[in-house]
Amino acid sequence: MRKFITALLLGCTLLLPSIGAKQATISSKPETPFKLATFEAQGRVRVGLVLGTRILDIAGADSSVPQEAGALPARVPADMRELIEIYDRVSPRLYRMANFFKDAKSDSLPFAFDVEKVSIKAPIKYPYNLLAAAANYRSHAGEMLGRGAQAQAVNEVDPDKSDPVMFAKSPRSCIIDPGEPFFMPAGRNIDWEGELAIVIGRQAFNVPEQKAHEYVFGYSIMYDASDRGGTGRPLTSMFQGPNWFSGKSRDRAAPFGPFIVPKEFLTNHANLRIVTKVNGIVKQDGNTKDLIWDEAHLVRYLTSILTLYPGDVISTGTPDGVGAARRPPEFLKPGDVVTIEIEGIGALTTPMRAAATAATQ
Repeated sequence: MRKFITALLLGCTLLLPSIGAKQATISSKPETPFKLATFEAQGRVRVGLVLGTRILDIAGADSSVPQEAGALPARVPADMRELIEIYDRVSPRLYRMANFFKDAKSDSLPFAFDVEKVSIKAPIKYPYNLLAAAANYRSHAGEMLGRGAQAQAVNEVDPDKSDPVMFAKSPRSCIIDPGEPFFMPAGRNIDWEGELAIVIGRQAFNVPEQKAHEYVFGYSIMYDASDRGGTGRPLTSMFQGPNWFSGKSRDRAAPFGPFIVPKEFLTNHANLRIVTKVNGIVKQDGNTKDLIWDEAHLVRYLTSILTLYPGDVISTGTPDGVGAARRPPEFLKPGDVVTIEIEGIGALTTPMRAAATAATQ
């Protein structure tokens, strides 16, 4: 018996170097870029790691990595917001997954799916805060304000001396999935506005500009569906100017997704082309380098007012080319399809549908 135990221990000792060597070949560094998504497959909503045209169910991939690579298992959350909250702890694990499965065949992995064959959901349902910047591109501010003193003010605005104008949308009522329709109320003028969305990664309050990027998790796409007016009851005469609530916070007015790109894989976030198309025709063609108030200014300002939490979303504003500024104005109609593309992130598509009447809802 003693000889058997000695032989067993010797055998285990001889195996250790080979296991260690196999682990060493699978890096836990961010060497393989990936995106993150919330998706539904086989009747279950999952959090996924996107590698090209494949999406891995993170929970399934996590259970497989130890078997294949000798790595210790780790609990990975099934909710995107929770994943963001503990990303500092689990990111090495995700890097290892991406590095290990980057060349694996999808048909041999029970937790791997074709991105085109699953239902992609909004990445986060729902952030605590969804905040958006108004007129944050000089080109867009100029097209909306026209000529004169206001237009001159646009050209002269200094982001270091003045703060942006922000508004809030209700995350629960406004966020919808990629591909889900926006229901257009009768008689309203609905416009397109494609925007880069910043996703917050850490609880943030009173963050200075030089540290703002440390509090960012990643980037996605937001469609700020906007109501430019039309028939119906007017704004009360007590206040002058637009009604931001009805203009920006209609039900389903924040299509969101399809993916979140962690910031380590989108280092050129301040220089991304953003294109909005309606029925395949380009309406907006801008670049995030032209933001008036960039990421650092937005984070500094917002956190000087309130606390931001992991998973919160800042929609950074839209470039020029919106329908309301065209001559004559152009607005969407039922049957139109709005597609927003941002390089390095993907494309967000939203079909327009006529809203049901109150009697049939």
